[in-house]
Amino acid sequence: MISERLLALVRCPDCHGALSGTPDVLVCQSCGHRFGGGAPAYLDLRPHVDFDERTKYLDEALHADARHERVSPPFLGSKVRNDMLRAFLAPGPDDRVLDLGCGSGRTLLWNRDWRSATAGIDIAPFFAEEARAGVDLLLGDLRRLPFADGTFTKAFSLDVLEHLSPDALHAMLSEAARVLAPGGQLFVYTHVRKNARIAVALKWINGLARRLERAGLIDLRQERLRKSDHLNPLADIPDLRRVAAATGFRIRKIRYYTPIAGGVIENILMRMAERQLARRAQKNARAPEKMASAALSDEDALKAARTAGKQHIARSPALRATLSLATAVMKLDVVLFGTIESGPFFALLERLEPHP
Repeated sequence: MISERLLALVRCPDCHGALSGTPDVLVCQSCGHRFGGGAPAYLDLRPHVDFDERTKYLDEALHADARHERVSPPFLGSKVRNDMLRAFLAPGPDDRVLDLGCGSGRTLLWNRDWRSATAGIDIAPFFAEEARAGVDLLLGDLRRLPFADGTFTKAFSLDVLEHLSPDALHAMLSEAARVLAPGGQLFVYTHVRKNARIAVALKWINGLARRLERAGLIDLRQERLRKSDHLNPLADIPDLRRVAAATGFRIRKIRYYTPIAGGVIENILMRMAERQLARRAQKNARAPEKMASAALSDEDALKAARTAGKQHIARSPALRATLSLATAVMKLDVVLFGTIESGPFFALLERLEPHP
């Protein structure tokens, strides 16, 4: 959606000048650049600059499973990440919060009880139906944020930094620091390339997943497609500290996340269940009464499986209880291994006071 509050906050992404007009067409009063499109669901404030680096997340193929279209309650890994976000960032009614790389917008929907002024920005317009109706959304580039200096008190970015090159990461964090007030906080979930020895268990789990895929028991093609966009710019935690300092932040708090239980549950058990639902969808499409219609492709079957899974979750208290239990098991990875410096991590970055 596009609220009056959002319209009051946005600025030209090219020069940070004031914008005037309607959500359909906004004009910068300083540089004259025009912006439009996307209304009434979101503002299109992409900058007038051609970056050489272009994310694959703009490609339709990465969203073929349509997981972004509807929002379900958080379970499993998404619940672990969201709980850590809430614990680390803890916004309140007086905060202005920006989701950097908001994807479908689901995290903002899950956390409406913050009662904060929130907005989500992403480079790709794959926003959920519920987010388009109930969350302030912008289409824009994280390297040229359409806000004035110090607009927000808090921000967060989940599963985004690993998709950036070193230069893009530096630009994104510098922009995040610019739009945060001094002392403002940025929560990030991402990973570095260096892993602890304990991560060898995760390599074994992923190896088992590949063998199960060869046996036809799971399908990892969509996950591989998503991860093909990973550039992994951070080498290790000392590198993270250097990049944070160079872009105006310090690390206030960090917790590591080596998903051993999570790897078994999400990479194997959930993928097996998803594969079964996809096969059921294909079988139903081949039923005699439906033979007139074309057979489902693998992509359509996966989309149908995810849709059926979300519907089943909504209808079944028993399934939700099972997923809640599995989520609790996954949280043990943070409890048991959270102090072991490894690849994936949750970090709270604090905006440094500017030099006098």
